[in-house]
Amino acid sequence: MPQVKHRRERETTLARRRVLTRTFALLAMMSALGLIGFLAAGSIARSATGTNATLSLRKTKLGLILVNSRGHTLYLFAKDSNGKSACYGSCASFWPPLLRRGRPTAGPGVKASLLGTTRRRNGSLQVTYNRHPLYSYLLDKQAGQTNGEGSLKFGARWWTVSAKGTAVRRPPPTTTTTPTTTGCPYPPC
Repeated sequence: MPQVKHRRERETTLARRRVLTRTFALLAMMSALGLIGFLAAGSIARSATGTNATLSLRKTKLGLILVNSRGHTLYLFAKDSNGKSACYGSCASFWPPLLRRGRPTAGPGVKASLLGTTRRRNGSLQVTYNRHPLYSYLLDKQAGQTNGEGSLKFGARWWTVSAKGTAVRRPPPTTTTTPTTTGCPYPPC
């Protein structure tokens, strides 16, 4: 009998050790995943905010437009009102707000008097120009691209921003007509 009792105690001890080992491994894995998620979120936040909120002008096919310190096009959202952002959640994933901790700076051609900030729901400060909150566009991969111009997304249009702080609208395509020289002024001839 003592051997059976000793064997049961040993099996119980081994089972407890296995449970503790699995629990420890699970906690370590969850901690590692949490740390990876935290670091990834910080990286995304840094790319959205940038540390240098200097606005400049850049010549594009739309004319001179506002760009961030990396040369990426800045947009205004027609749904924003009274200097407050209406772009949150998935909208802000596609159209990251230009965030700043301090006062933004104006590059050549940009009017410093039109620069400002507005507080977002999470307490961060979003850069504004002529009271328009500013955003970049996720699909503008290179400096100077204007892929978001005129897009109707998240309930309103997105426009690039001029040096005056107004929406730059793509000019309508020019069409030319040539007179017909068939000798018959009205179709069908």
